[in-house]
Amino acid sequence: MQTQQQLAQIQQAVEDVLKLAKQKGATQAEASMSKVQGIAVSTRLKEVETVEFTNDGGLGITVFNGQRKGSASTADLSQAALTLTVEKAIEIAKYTSEDEFAGLADKELMATDLPDLDLYHPIELDTQMGIEMATQAEDAALSHDERIINSDGASYNANIGLKVYGNSHGFNAGYPSSRYSLSCVVIGEQDGDMQRDYSYTVNRRASMLASAKDIGEQAAIATLDRLGARKVATTKVPVLFHREVAPALMGHFVSAISGGSLYRKSSFLLDKLGSSLFPDWFEVQERPLIKGALASSSFDNEGVKTQDMTIVENGVLNHYLLTSYSARKLNMTNNGHAGGIHNWIIKHTGQDDEKMLQALGTGLYVTELMGQGVNIVTGDYSRGAAGFWVENGKIQFPVHEVTIAGNLSEMLKNIVAVGAVPELRGSIQTGSILIEEMQLAGE
Repeated sequence: MQTQQQLAQIQQAVEDVLKLAKQKGATQAEASMSKVQGIAVSTRLKEVETVEFTNDGGLGITVFNGQRKGSASTADLSQAALTLTVEKAIEIAKYTSEDEFAGLADKELMATDLPDLDLYHPIELDTQMGIEMATQAEDAALSHDERIINSDGASYNANIGLKVYGNSHGFNAGYPSSRYSLSCVVIGEQDGDMQRDYSYTVNRRASMLASAKDIGEQAAIATLDRLGARKVATTKVPVLFHREVAPALMGHFVSAISGGSLYRKSSFLLDKLGSSLFPDWFEVQERPLIKGALASSSFDNEGVKTQDMTIVENGVLNHYLLTSYSARKLNMTNNGHAGGIHNWIIKHTGQDDEKMLQALGTGLYVTELMGQGVNIVTGDYSRGAAGFWVENGKIQFPVHEVTIAGNLSEMLKNIVAVGAVPELRGSIQTGSILIEEMQLAGE
């Protein structure tokens, strides 16, 4: 069946359940429906471990009976099952408490311009090709150096699907998308010291993935670089977050300015809108309509149009991230963030990797973070880390079993530089981030 025909059928199913919800007494209703096909292949030591094929579909509906809300979902997409799901949602709404902030997003905020964002590049779901790519990645890693003694596996994933959202405002839209990835994890040993590391590639186009050979070799090189890792003394030093882990740092900022954290008063950035949180050169742009990007969408999970936004400008926080519910709770305007952020681009300060190390001078270059020691309520930050010790801008030796600690308010304010080489494999596009000083707990 052609993609557009499938999309039209799903949109029709969504329209049908919304009509049924209205007929059964709902004052408002919204429904989302998805259909996904995919394969997942994993190998270890070049032997196939798992092969999975996915063919999933599901519908979720939320109805509002005045200010009462009920939700239900089903993986059975037969007409009888859809009807029963609507009836259950209606029934649930009868027993929930009234919530003055409940309801659909405002009608005037619905997306009307739905451009093709180049998110769909289907290929045949070829299990044999996936196996070959995974085994090639492992082979490249294991043959790269005799110190690579074992593999923790390689995996190939391919997913193509359709997603539709509709509500009783008359909004009913969807789009197809695709996503492919390949990863490899290996173990190295030298003089009794064992280390592991990985590499991966992800893209909406299978043809744009890095080669299996490159992924294997990169995993091997990253693992070899960690051999001989040691602890360092407890001290305070500058810390450089490698671009692969820098998005995790900015992710804590995302959590802190999200409406849910704010209306629950569980964020260290409560009442900080319009405040200077970063250095005056720091900037965060949100660009939802980048063609082919991993976090692009013309509407959010409530049908609200997404738009270009400058989240941080000249170091000042311009926007919280709001859904319809959180916006009403905070007496603010919904800005299309149901479901998360859309392609954040962090402004860089022009330095390549070598110059970022020079800017670090003497300190810790973090390439891996471990643990969950971040308190969004207070901003207290403490995570296990591994990486490299740097002196006079030059890497000296690998480091492991250390903890870096600080407070996010101070960390964000004390960002010294952002590297010019960005991480593009996610929703936050940023280079490496250098922080002026953090507490390092080691030996």
